Amino acid sequence: MSTERVVGTNVPRKEGPAKVLGTAKYVDDLTLPGMLHGATVRSSIARGKILSVRFPERIAWDEFTIATAEDIPGRNFVAMFLEDQPLLVPVGPDARVNHPEEPILLLAHANRERLAEAVAAVEIEYEPEPGVFSIEDSESLKEVIWGSVRSGNANTFKRFHLERGEVDRAFAEADFIVEGEYRTGAQEQLYIETNGMIAEADAGHVTVWGSMQCPFYVHRALKAMFGLGDEAVRVIQTETGGAFGGKEDYPSILAGHCALLALKSGRPVKMIYDRAEDMAATTKRHPSRTRHRTAVNKEGKLLACDIEVVIDGGAYATLSSTVCSRATIHAAGAYQWPAVRVRSSAVATNTPPSGAFRGFGAPQSLFAIERHMEKIARVVGLTPEELRRRNFLTTGGTTATGQLLRDPVDMGGLLDQALAAAGYHEKRRRFAAENATAIIKRGIGFAAFMHGAGFTGSGERYLNSLVGLEGTREGKVRVLVSSSEFGQGTNTILSQIAAEAMGADYADIEVAQPDTSVVPNSGPTVASRTAMIVGKLVERAGHALVETLRLAELLGERYTPAEFCASVRRHVERFGELKAYERYKAPGTIFWDDQKYMGDAYPTYAWAVYVAEVAVDMTTYTPSVSEFHALQEVGRVLHPVLAAGQIEGGVAQGIGYALYEEVVSEQGRMLNNQMTNYIMPTSADLPEIHVHFAETPFAHGPFGAKGIGELPMDGPAPAILNAIEDATGIAFNEVPLMPEDVFAAVHARAGQPRESDALILTMS
Repeated sequence: MSTERVVGTNVPRKEGPAKVLGTAKYVDDLTLPGMLHGATVRSSIARGKILSVRFPERIAWDEFTIATAEDIPGRNFVAMFLEDQPLLVPVGPDARVNHPEEPILLLAHANRERLAEAVAAVEIEYEPEPGVFSIEDSESLKEVIWGSVRSGNANTFKRFHLERGEVDRAFAEADFIVEGEYRTGAQEQLYIETNGMIAEADAGHVTVWGSMQCPFYVHRALKAMFGLGDEAVRVIQTETGGAFGGKEDYPSILAGHCALLALKSGRPVKMIYDRAEDMAATTKRHPSRTRHRTAVNKEGKLLACDIEVVIDGGAYATLSSTVCSRATIHAAGAYQWPAVRVRSSAVATNTPPSGAFRGFGAPQSLFAIERHMEKIARVVGLTPEELRRRNFLTTGGTTATGQLLRDPVDMGGLLDQALAAAGYHEKRRRFAAENATAIIKRGIGFAAFMHGAGFTGSGERYLNSLVGLEGTREGKVRVLVSSSEFGQGTNTILSQIAAEAMGADYADIEVAQPDTSVVPNSGPTVASRTAMIVGKLVERAGHALVETLRLAELLGERYTPAEFCASVRRHVERFGELKAYERYKAPGTIFWDDQKYMGDAYPTYAWAVYVAEVAVDMTTYTPSVSEFHALQEVGRVLHPVLAAGQIEGGVAQGIGYALYEEVVSEQGRMLNNQMTNYIMPTSADLPEIHVHFAETPFAHGPFGAKGIGELPMDGPAPAILNAIEDATGIAFNEVPLMPEDVFAAVHARAGQPRESDALILTMS
C-alpha cells in the first residue's frame, strides 16, 4: 500500500475551483424550458379561523396557476416526527392558522415580478383568536388550542425525564442549595443563500432540485405529500450556500410547494425566497428557559442537580423532540454528578416553528450550566476554575445518563492549556485592579463543556446508514453518499478519508452529487456525524474495495497511487463494475435504553474549554469581545484549515448569539426580518480568534476523528457572559445581552453593594 499521507494535511477543497471561478451552479442559476416562478400567500395573523379567500378582479387570475390544499394528491402534512404540520392550511369551514406567515395558497406565473402584486392582492378574511407567544403562557394553558396529537399535555410536543441516583436525599444532606434561572433567545441561521427549489411533476413522478442539507428527508416528505413510491420521487441537491440546520427540515415544505405548483401547472416551477420572507417564515433556534437547583457540600463537590429545561417549539413540532433530547442530555454539563434529575419539555406557541440550528439544544443547556457554575463558585467560596476542577468528568467517570467514559478524558489538562494560552490569571488580576477607575471595564471568563458527536441514543441504529464507493473507467473512485456539501468541507474530508484508506491519489477521488436516484441513504448532514459516522463507513468501504482488487489479482500488498488508479481502470474494463458498500454497525460497547432514557447517549464526546476576554464601555453600555481562545479535543484533525474554519465560524455565531442577534417579534411575527435591522457581527466586530486543538484519536472514527461542527456553538455565550460578570460585577443570565440590558442593570444597581451570596443560596 502507498505510504503517502492525505489525512491531516491541507489538501485543496474539492469544490473550491468552481466557487472561485464562478462556475458552481446554485439553484437560482438553473433554468428549465417553460419554467414558471412560484410564490406563497401567507397568513397575516398568529391564530384564528379563515372565513374566506377572495381574488379581486384587478388581477388577471387566469394567467396564474393557483394551488391550495385541495390540490395535494397525497396527505396534507410535512413528514417529520409528528404529522401535525400541514403543507398548506386547508381553505374551508374548518380552516385555521396557527402562526404568522403560515402558507395558505400558492401562485405561479412566468413573470417573477407579477407574483408580488398578485400575492399582495389576495384578500383573506380571518376571525382572529388570542395567541400564545411565550413559554410561560403556553405552560399555563388549560385548553387544547392546537387540536393535534401531542405527547402528554395537549400543548406540549415532547417531554423527557432523566433521573439517576438519590436526588432528594442529596438535597436534604447538602451544605448549600444554589438556584438560578437562565434564558436564551431565538437566533436566525442567516445562511448566505436563501431557500430555493425547482420542481417538475406529473401524476406519477416528482423531481426537485434545491438548496438543502438532507435529500432523503425531502424525499420522504414528497412521497407522503404526493402518494408516490421510492422510485417515483427524485431529489437532487444543488450547490448550497450555507445551512447551519436551517435547511434540514424546511426544504421539505418548499419542495412540496414547488412540486404542487408544477403538478397543477404542468410546467417546471422555481421558488426562491427573498431575504425578508426567508427570515420571517422559516425556522430558527429554539428560545429556552432553564432552571437549576443544585446541592453542594462545603468542599465544593456537586452532590445533585434538579434541572428543568423548556424550549419554545413554535406552532408545529418539526425537530423539537430532537432538540429537546439533546438539551436534556447536555444539561448537566461536563461534570460528575452522584445524583441527577433533568425534566424537559418542548412547548407550543403561535410563532413560526422553531427548528434545527447548529448545536440544536446543547447551546441552550450549556449556557445555563456554565453560568450556574459561576454562581455555585461564589456560594462555596471557590474560584470558578477550582470549582470545575473538583467536579470535572474524567476517564472512568459516568455522565448524567450513566454512560461510562472509556476513552481518555482530561478536562483539567485542557483547562490548564486554555487558561495559559489566554493569559487568564495575569489578566484577571490586572483587570480587577484597573476596573476600579476605568470607563471601559475589562473582564475574562471561560466555559468548559462537551458535545456528543453523532445521533443521540439509538438514532444511528435506526437510520442504518449505507455508503458506497464506485470505480470509474478513468481509474478514479466516486464516493456515493447523501451527505451534502454546503460550505463546511464534506466533499473534501470524505475524499481525504477515501484516498487514505485506499492508498489513492486525492485528485483521483470524486464525490457524486447527492441525488436520491444515484446515492444510497447515508443519513442527514447534521449532528456532527458526517466525518465520524459517514467517514468511518467510507474508510471501511475503501478497505473493502482494495480487497476486491486484490482478490482479482490486480493489486499487491504495496503499490503507488498511480498503480492503484491503473488497477481500478483494469477492473472496470474487465468486469464492468467495481463497487463497495458498507452499512452502519454500532460498536458492541455502545448501548442506549430508549425506555429508561439511560446509557450511552453518544458514541463519543468532543471536549473543550473556551476563554473570552471582553470590554464593557460604561458610557454606551456596550459589551464587546476583544480576544478569544478556543481549545478543543476532537479526536483526529482531518484537515487543519477546514477544522480551524469550523471553529472560527462557530465562535463568530456564538458571539452573535451572546451579544448581537435579537429576534424582535410582535404577536408572533418577526419585525426585524432584514439584514439591515437583524444585527449580526461583521468581521469588524469580531476579535482575534485563537484556535487550538488537542488530539486523542477515537477508535470508532475514521483515522481517529470525532465530530466537530456543532461543538464551537456551545461555548462562546457562557464564556462571554462569565467575562462580563468579571468586568462589571453583575450577573447577566440571558442572551442576547444588549446594551439596554447592561444600562438597566447598572442603574438598578446604582448605590447598591455587589450581589452577595445571600441572594443565591440557602443554608440547609
